[in-house]
Amino acid sequence: MNAPHTPSSVKPLVSDAEWQMRVDLAACYRLVALYGWDDLVFTHISARVPGPDHHFLINPYGMLFEEITASSLVKVDLQGNKVMESSYDINPAGFTIHSAIHEAREDANCVIHLHTVEGVAVSTQREGLRPLSQHSLFPLSGLSYHDYEGVALNPDEKVRLVADLGATRSMILRNHGLLTCDTTVAEAFLRMFFLQRACQIQVHALAQGADVIEVPGAIVAGIQQAARKVTLNAGGNIAWPALLRKLNRISPDYAD
Repeated sequence: MNAPHTPSSVKPLVSDAEWQMRVDLAACYRLVALYGWDDLVFTHISARVPGPDHHFLINPYGMLFEEITASSLVKVDLQGNKVMESSYDINPAGFTIHSAIHEAREDANCVIHLHTVEGVAVSTQREGLRPLSQHSLFPLSGLSYHDYEGVALNPDEKVRLVADLGATRSMILRNHGLLTCDTTVAEAFLRMFFLQRACQIQVHALAQGADVIEVPGAIVAGIQQAARKVTLNAGGNIAWPALLRKLNRISPDYAD
């Protein structure tokens, strides 16, 4: 494994649209690390490169999320071949999951997959995510599940993963972790924030050993309309600019 390093900027070598996607994706990696959702060098966040080619960006295997920059991201095709020079390889298990979703879902420009403690804990619970909090209502409005099949190295699993995901944008991978996807990095991150926070709340609530109160089904059913009002129809962009300002204050090198 190569030692971590800061590659020369690839900004002059790519389109403005790709560079912006690189910056947003690197910011997402840094935010995941900042919130403590990372798992050493494991798990992945990927983003489709704008343009006609089916290329996407993913983390260099062996770098901590807090080290990742816009220039260090690895560009690959749907077969996992690097299409731009990089001294880093990619995690084959991560490629299996992310390439399956990017290939099948045109709206999945960003895919986030995490192994948070609370997310894995809820993934082991037979009932899965329960409507115990306001946070839980957002992912519950469109949540899917995928049964565990071992480390994701079998290409045949792609078909089953995509079928289980369907048209949803939030998924719990049984005995494994959490996944969100959306049209932008900002949207996918906000979905993950609510999914992870809902799992965190559920773990704490059930740990009390007391009876819990679930939100009525009618309220769960109406949450999407309420979410549009709360975010002023801005979706993930209601919080993304503020998150970038935070990163620019504490670790601006993500955009290098």
